[in-house]
Amino acid sequence: MTRLSILDLAPIPEGSTPAQSFKNSLHLAQHAERLGYHRYWLAEHHGMPGIASAATAVLIGHVAAGTTSIRVGSGGIMLPNHSPLVIAEQFGTLESLFPGRIDLGLGRAPGSDQRTARALRRNLHSDADEFPRDVQELLDYFSDEPQSAVRAVPGTGLHVPVWILGSSLYGAQLAAALGLPYAFASHFAPQELMQAIDIYRQTFRPSAYLRQPYVMLGFNVFAAETDERAQYLASSAQQAFLNLRSGRPAKIPPPVEHFLQGISEGERFLLNQILACSAIGAPETVATQMQAFIAKTGADELMIASNIFDHEARLASYRIAMEVFTPQPKALI
Repeated sequence: MTRLSILDLAPIPEGSTPAQSFKNSLHLAQHAERLGYHRYWLAEHHGMPGIASAATAVLIGHVAAGTTSIRVGSGGIMLPNHSPLVIAEQFGTLESLFPGRIDLGLGRAPGSDQRTARALRRNLHSDADEFPRDVQELLDYFSDEPQSAVRAVPGTGLHVPVWILGSSLYGAQLAAALGLPYAFASHFAPQELMQAIDIYRQTFRPSAYLRQPYVMLGFNVFAAETDERAQYLASSAQQAFLNLRSGRPAKIPPPVEHFLQGISEGERFLLNQILACSAIGAPETVATQMQAFIAKTGADELMIASNIFDHEARLASYRIAMEVFTPQPKALI
Protein backbone atom coordinates (compact mmCIF):
# COMPACT_ATOMS: atom_id res chain seq x y z
CA MET A 1 0.00 0.00 0.00
CA THR A 2 1.04 3.61 -0.46
CA ARG A 3 3.27 4.90 2.30
CA LEU A 4 4.07 8.37 3.61
CA SER A 5 7.59 9.63 4.16
CA ILE A 6 9.20 12.96 5.03
CA LEU A 7 11.60 15.24 3.17
CA ASP A 8 13.47 17.59 5.50
CA LEU A 9 15.77 20.39 4.33
CA ALA A 10 16.66 21.30 7.92
CA PRO A 11 15.13 24.76 7.35
CA ILE A 12 16.60 27.77 9.15
CA PRO A 13 13.84 30.25 10.02
CA GLU A 14 14.54 33.93 10.50
CA GLY A 15 15.95 34.49 13.98
CA SER A 16 17.20 30.91 14.27
CA THR A 17 20.47 29.03 13.69
CA PRO A 18 21.67 25.80 12.04
CA ALA A 19 22.22 24.35 15.52
CA GLN A 20 18.54 24.83 16.35
CA SER A 21 17.55 23.44 12.95
CA PHE A 22 19.45 20.23 13.69
CA LYS A 23 17.61 19.88 17.01
CA ASN A 24 14.32 20.44 15.20
CA SER A 25 15.19 17.84 12.56
CA LEU A 26 15.86 15.18 15.17
CA HIS A 27 12.70 16.12 17.05
CA LEU A 28 10.69 15.91 13.82
CA ALA A 29 12.21 12.53 12.93
CA GLN A 30 11.29 11.14 16.34
CA HIS A 31 7.78 12.57 15.90
CA ALA A 32 7.56 10.97 12.43
CA GLU A 33 8.69 7.61 13.77
CA ARG A 34 5.93 7.62 16.41
CA LEU A 35 3.35 8.59 13.78
CA GLY A 36 4.34 5.75 11.45
CA TYR A 37 6.12 7.55 8.62
CA HIS A 38 8.25 5.15 6.58
CA ARG A 39 11.34 7.21 5.65
CA TYR A 40 12.99 10.42 6.67
CA TRP A 41 15.19 11.95 3.97
CA LEU A 42 17.51 14.95 4.04
CA ALA A 43 18.67 16.85 0.95
CA GLU A 44 22.08 18.21 -0.01
CA HIS A 45 22.14 21.97 -0.62
CA HIS A 46 25.06 24.38 -0.40
CA GLY A 47 25.33 28.10 0.22
CA MET A 48 21.61 28.45 1.02
CA PRO A 49 20.89 30.71 4.02
CA GLY A 50 17.65 28.92 4.80
CA ILE A 51 18.84 25.29 4.45
CA ALA A 52 21.20 23.61 6.94
CA SER A 53 21.55 20.12 5.40
CA ALA A 54 24.80 20.71 3.48
CA ALA A 55 26.77 17.94 5.23
CA THR A 56 24.00 15.48 4.46
CA ALA A 57 25.67 12.22 5.51
CA VAL A 58 26.64 13.73 8.88
CA LEU A 59 23.08 14.86 9.50
CA ILE A 60 21.69 11.46 8.46
CA GLY A 61 23.90 9.90 11.14
CA HIS A 62 22.59 12.40 13.70
CA VAL A 63 18.97 11.55 12.89
CA ALA A 64 19.53 7.79 12.65
CA ALA A 65 21.28 7.77 16.04
CA GLY A 66 18.30 9.47 17.65
CA THR A 67 15.68 7.12 16.17
CA THR A 68 15.21 3.37 16.20
CA SER A 69 13.11 2.11 13.28
CA ILE A 70 12.38 4.76 10.65
CA ARG A 71 14.48 4.55 7.48
CA VAL A 72 16.84 7.53 7.11
CA GLY A 73 18.51 8.65 3.92
CA SER A 74 19.34 11.26 1.33
CA GLY A 75 16.89 12.97 -0.93
CA GLY A 76 19.40 13.36 -2.27
CA ILE A 77 23.15 13.33 -2.44
CA MET A 78 24.21 15.40 -5.47
CA LEU A 79 26.63 12.86 -6.89
CA PRO A 80 28.50 15.17 -9.30
CA ASN A 81 29.79 17.02 -6.23
CA HIS A 82 31.53 13.89 -4.91
CA SER A 83 33.69 10.93 -5.70
CA PRO A 84 31.51 7.77 -5.86
CA LEU A 85 34.05 6.04 -3.62
CA VAL A 86 33.70 8.68 -0.90
CA ILE A 87 29.89 8.37 -0.99
CA ALA A 88 30.17 4.56 -0.89
CA GLU A 89 32.38 4.83 2.20
CA GLN A 90 30.10 7.37 3.89
CA PHE A 91 26.92 5.37 3.30
CA GLY A 92 28.72 2.09 3.96
CA THR A 93 29.63 3.57 7.33
CA LEU A 94 26.03 4.66 7.96
CA GLU A 95 24.70 1.23 6.96
CA SER A 96 27.21 -0.44 9.26
CA LEU A 97 26.12 1.78 12.15
CA PHE A 98 22.37 1.53 11.43
CA PRO A 99 21.88 -1.73 9.49
CA GLY A 100 18.77 -2.01 7.35
CA ARG A 101 17.74 1.61 7.84
CA ILE A 102 19.79 3.64 5.33
CA ASP A 103 18.72 4.85 1.86
CA LEU A 104 20.89 6.60 -0.74
CA GLY A 105 19.00 8.87 -3.12
CA LEU A 106 21.15 10.36 -5.88
CA GLY A 107 20.69 13.51 -7.95
CA ARG A 108 22.82 15.08 -10.67
CA ALA A 109 22.19 18.78 -9.95
CA PRO A 110 24.85 20.70 -7.97
CA GLY A 111 22.43 21.74 -5.22
CA SER A 112 23.93 25.22 -5.37
CA ASP A 113 24.73 28.14 -7.63
CA GLN A 114 27.62 28.14 -10.10
CA ARG A 115 30.10 29.87 -7.78
CA THR A 116 29.34 27.49 -4.92
CA ALA A 117 29.61 24.55 -7.30
CA ARG A 118 33.11 25.69 -8.23
CA ALA A 119 34.01 26.02 -4.55
CA LEU A 120 32.93 22.38 -4.16
CA ARG A 121 35.61 21.52 -6.77
CA ARG A 122 32.84 20.27 -9.05
CA ASN A 123 33.72 19.84 -12.72
CA LEU A 124 31.20 22.14 -14.39
CA HIS A 125 32.08 20.89 -17.86
CA SER A 126 31.69 17.13 -17.35
CA ASP A 127 30.13 15.16 -20.18
CA ALA A 128 26.56 13.89 -20.08
CA ASP A 129 27.60 10.28 -19.53
CA GLU A 130 29.43 10.92 -16.26
CA PHE A 131 26.42 10.71 -13.93
CA PRO A 132 25.25 7.27 -15.16
CA ARG A 133 28.83 6.00 -14.94
CA ASP A 134 29.17 7.36 -11.41
CA VAL A 135 25.90 5.70 -10.36
CA GLN A 136 27.05 2.36 -11.77
CA GLU A 137 30.42 2.74 -10.08
CA LEU A 138 28.66 3.38 -6.78
CA LEU A 139 26.41 0.35 -7.22
CA ASP A 140 29.49 -1.75 -7.90
CA TYR A 141 31.14 -0.62 -4.64
CA PHE A 142 28.10 -1.93 -2.69
CA SER A 143 28.03 -5.31 -4.47
CA ASP A 144 29.32 -8.60 -3.06
CA GLU A 145 32.02 -8.93 -5.72
CA PRO A 146 32.92 -5.50 -7.10
CA GLN A 147 34.40 -5.37 -10.59
CA SER A 148 36.69 -2.54 -9.55
CA ALA A 149 40.06 -3.28 -7.99
CA VAL A 150 39.26 -0.53 -5.47
CA ARG A 151 37.17 -1.48 -2.44
CA ALA A 152 34.87 0.67 -0.35
CA VAL A 153 35.58 -0.21 3.28
CA PRO A 154 32.98 -0.17 4.72
CA GLY A 155 30.66 -0.54 1.76
CA THR A 156 31.44 -3.75 -0.12
CA GLY A 157 28.60 -6.26 0.17
CA LEU A 158 26.28 -3.94 2.08
CA HIS A 159 23.78 -3.38 -0.77
CA VAL A 160 22.66 0.05 0.41
CA PRO A 161 19.41 0.79 -1.50
CA VAL A 162 20.10 3.35 -4.24
CA TRP A 163 17.42 5.62 -5.70
CA ILE A 164 17.51 7.95 -8.70
CA LEU A 165 16.06 11.40 -8.02
CA GLY A 166 15.00 13.84 -10.69
CA SER A 167 12.76 16.65 -11.87
CA SER A 168 12.97 15.87 -15.59
CA LEU A 169 12.68 12.96 -18.00
CA TYR A 170 16.41 12.19 -17.75
CA GLY A 171 16.20 10.70 -14.26
CA ALA A 172 13.15 8.64 -15.21
CA GLN A 173 15.00 7.13 -18.16
CA LEU A 174 18.10 6.35 -16.12
CA ALA A 175 16.19 4.81 -13.20
CA ALA A 176 14.22 2.63 -15.63
CA ALA A 177 17.35 1.52 -17.51
CA LEU A 178 19.17 0.56 -14.30
CA GLY A 179 16.13 -1.02 -12.64
CA LEU A 180 16.21 1.35 -9.66
CA PRO A 181 13.44 3.04 -7.67
CA TYR A 182 12.63 6.56 -8.83
CA ALA A 183 11.77 9.70 -6.85
CA PHE A 184 10.40 12.73 -8.69
CA ALA A 185 10.70 16.25 -7.24
CA SER A 186 7.10 17.19 -7.93
CA HIS A 187 7.00 19.26 -4.74
CA PHE A 188 8.85 22.06 -6.55
CA ALA A 189 9.16 21.06 -10.24
CA PRO A 190 5.93 19.33 -11.30
CA GLN A 191 5.88 20.31 -14.98
CA GLU A 192 7.03 16.94 -16.41
CA LEU A 193 5.60 14.77 -13.64
CA MET A 194 3.12 12.63 -15.56
CA GLN A 195 5.38 12.16 -18.57
CA ALA A 196 8.28 11.14 -16.33
CA ILE A 197 6.13 8.58 -14.49
CA ASP A 198 4.92 7.11 -17.79
CA ILE A 199 8.44 6.83 -19.22
CA TYR A 200 9.76 5.21 -16.06
CA ARG A 201 6.97 2.65 -15.79
CA GLN A 202 6.86 1.80 -19.49
CA THR A 203 10.62 1.38 -19.97
CA PHE A 204 11.53 -0.12 -16.58
CA ARG A 205 13.87 -3.10 -16.73
CA PRO A 206 13.69 -5.51 -13.79
CA SER A 207 17.03 -5.86 -12.03
CA ALA A 208 18.74 -7.43 -9.07
CA TYR A 209 17.77 -4.28 -7.14
CA LEU A 210 14.07 -4.09 -8.03
CA ARG A 211 11.64 -6.41 -9.81
CA GLN A 212 8.97 -3.86 -10.70
CA PRO A 213 8.87 -0.04 -10.98
CA TYR A 214 8.50 1.93 -7.78
CA VAL A 215 7.63 5.63 -7.81
CA MET A 216 7.99 8.08 -4.94
CA LEU A 217 6.63 11.59 -5.48
CA GLY A 218 7.36 14.82 -3.63
CA PHE A 219 4.23 16.49 -2.27
CA ASN A 220 3.80 19.61 -0.13
CA VAL A 221 1.43 19.55 2.82
CA PHE A 222 0.46 22.58 4.88
CA ALA A 223 -2.18 21.30 7.27
CA ALA A 224 -3.83 23.07 10.19
CA GLU A 225 -7.12 23.20 12.07
CA THR A 226 -8.70 25.48 9.43
CA ASP A 227 -8.15 26.28 5.75
CA GLU A 228 -7.37 29.88 6.67
CA ARG A 229 -4.70 28.88 9.19
CA ALA A 230 -3.10 26.50 6.68
CA GLN A 231 -2.98 29.20 3.99
CA TYR A 232 -1.29 31.47 6.52
CA LEU A 233 1.34 28.83 7.36
CA ALA A 234 1.97 28.11 3.66
CA SER A 235 2.92 31.75 3.04
CA SER A 236 6.40 31.15 4.50
CA ALA A 237 7.19 28.57 1.81
CA GLN A 238 5.59 30.77 -0.84
CA GLN A 239 7.80 33.69 0.16
CA ALA A 240 10.87 31.45 0.23
CA PHE A 241 10.22 30.18 -3.32
CA LEU A 242 9.75 33.71 -4.66
CA ASN A 243 12.92 34.88 -2.91
CA LEU A 244 14.88 31.97 -4.40
CA ARG A 245 13.53 32.49 -7.93
CA SER A 246 14.36 36.20 -7.64
CA GLY A 247 17.98 35.43 -6.79
CA ARG A 248 17.54 36.44 -3.16
CA PRO A 249 17.76 33.21 -1.13
CA ALA A 250 17.23 33.87 2.55
CA LYS A 251 16.21 32.27 5.82
CA ILE A 252 12.62 31.02 6.04
CA PRO A 253 10.46 34.11 6.61
CA PRO A 254 7.59 34.24 9.09
CA PRO A 255 4.09 33.77 7.66
CA VAL A 256 2.05 36.71 6.40
CA GLU A 257 -1.71 37.11 6.54
CA HIS A 258 -3.38 37.13 3.10
CA PHE A 259 0.03 36.89 1.39
CA LEU A 260 -1.30 35.86 -2.04
CA GLN A 261 -3.53 38.93 -2.18
CA GLY A 262 -0.52 41.23 -1.86
CA ILE A 263 1.65 39.88 -4.68
CA SER A 264 1.52 40.36 -8.43
CA GLU A 265 -0.44 38.21 -10.86
CA GLY A 266 2.84 36.96 -12.32
CA GLU A 267 4.07 35.89 -8.89
CA ARG A 268 0.81 34.06 -8.18
CA PHE A 269 1.11 32.29 -11.54
CA LEU A 270 4.67 31.22 -10.69
CA LEU A 271 3.63 29.87 -7.28
CA ASN A 272 0.71 28.00 -8.83
CA GLN A 273 3.18 26.29 -11.16
CA ILE A 274 5.85 25.53 -8.56
CA LEU A 275 3.46 24.39 -5.83
CA ALA A 276 0.93 22.61 -8.03
CA CYS A 277 1.51 19.36 -6.12
CA SER A 278 0.37 20.56 -2.72
CA ALA A 279 -2.35 20.13 -0.14
CA ILE A 280 -3.14 23.26 1.86
CA GLY A 281 -5.97 23.32 4.35
CA ALA A 282 -7.88 21.77 7.21
CA PRO A 283 -7.79 17.98 7.70
CA GLU A 284 -10.71 17.25 5.34
CA THR A 285 -9.22 19.48 2.63
CA VAL A 286 -5.80 17.85 2.93
CA ALA A 287 -7.28 14.34 2.84
CA THR A 288 -9.19 15.09 -0.36
CA GLN A 289 -6.19 16.68 -2.09
CA MET A 290 -3.75 13.93 -1.09
CA GLN A 291 -6.04 11.14 -2.27
CA ALA A 292 -6.73 12.94 -5.55
CA PHE A 293 -2.99 13.21 -6.18
CA ILE A 294 -2.45 9.50 -5.46
CA ALA A 295 -5.39 8.55 -7.71
CA LYS A 296 -3.99 10.68 -10.54
CA THR A 297 -0.39 9.45 -10.32
CA GLY A 298 -0.62 5.96 -8.83
CA ALA A 299 2.24 6.91 -6.52
CA ASP A 300 3.74 4.05 -4.53
CA GLU A 301 4.93 6.51 -1.89
CA LEU A 302 4.55 10.21 -1.09
CA MET A 303 7.52 12.16 0.25
CA ILE A 304 5.90 14.96 2.23
CA ALA A 305 7.54 18.38 2.50
CA SER A 306 6.15 20.89 5.01
CA ASN A 307 8.36 23.98 4.98
CA ILE A 308 6.66 25.79 7.85
CA PHE A 309 8.21 28.61 9.88
CA ASP A 310 7.03 27.53 13.35
CA HIS A 311 8.37 24.17 14.49
CA GLU A 312 5.29 23.21 16.52
CA ALA A 313 3.01 24.07 13.60
CA ARG A 314 5.23 21.91 11.37
CA LEU A 315 4.90 18.97 13.75
CA ALA A 316 1.13 19.44 13.76
CA SER A 317 1.01 19.53 9.94
CA TYR A 318 2.79 16.18 9.68
CA ARG A 319 0.51 14.73 12.37
CA ILE A 320 -2.61 15.80 10.49
CA ALA A 321 -1.26 14.46 7.20
CA MET A 322 -0.76 11.02 8.70
CA GLU A 323 -4.08 11.05 10.57
CA VAL A 324 -6.13 11.79 7.45
CA PHE A 325 -4.14 9.57 5.10
CA THR A 326 -5.93 6.49 3.78
CA PRO A 327 -3.43 3.89 2.54
CA GLN A 328 -3.87 2.44 -0.93
CA PRO A 329 -2.75 -1.12 -1.86
CA LYS A 330 0.70 -0.91 -3.50
CA ALA A 331 3.88 -2.94 -4.00
CA LEU A 332 6.44 -2.01 -1.36
CA ILE A 333 10.21 -1.87 -1.02
